[in-house]
Amino acid sequence: MVACVDALSPELAELIARRFAVLSDPVRVRMLDAMHTAGELSVGELADVLGASHANVSKHLQLMLAERLVSRRREGARVYYRISDPNLIVLCEEVCSGVRHTLRELRAIVEVSTQEA
Repeated sequence: MVACVDALSPELAELIARRFAVLSDPVRVRMLDAMHTAGELSVGELADVLGASHANVSKHLQLMLAERLVSRRREGARVYYRISDPNLIVLCEEVCSGVRHTLRELRAIVEVSTQEA
C-alpha cells in the first residue's frame, strides 16, 4: 500500500507508475545495484560490470536520467552516473527482503515435499 496523507491524484499515480515501469527491467535494476555499490560509474564501467554493450547501457541510462532516477556529472571526456534518489535504495532493499522471504518459504515447501516423497 502506498502511504500518502491524501488520496493519490491521477497525475501522482501516473508518475509513480512510470517510476515502477523504469524499475521493471532487470538490466536497470542491476545498473542501480552497481551504482549503489560503487557510488558512481561511467558508461564503460557499467558496461564492464554488466557484460553489456556501451550502446545498451547508454540507452538505459538515458531512460533513467529522464525519470530522474540517476544524475550525471562530467569529468573531462567521461560522464559519471549515480543514483539521484536515495529512496530507490530503500525501495530496492524492501523488495529484496520480500523476495528473499518468499524464496525461503518456497525452499521450505520443496524440502517438505522431497522428504514426503
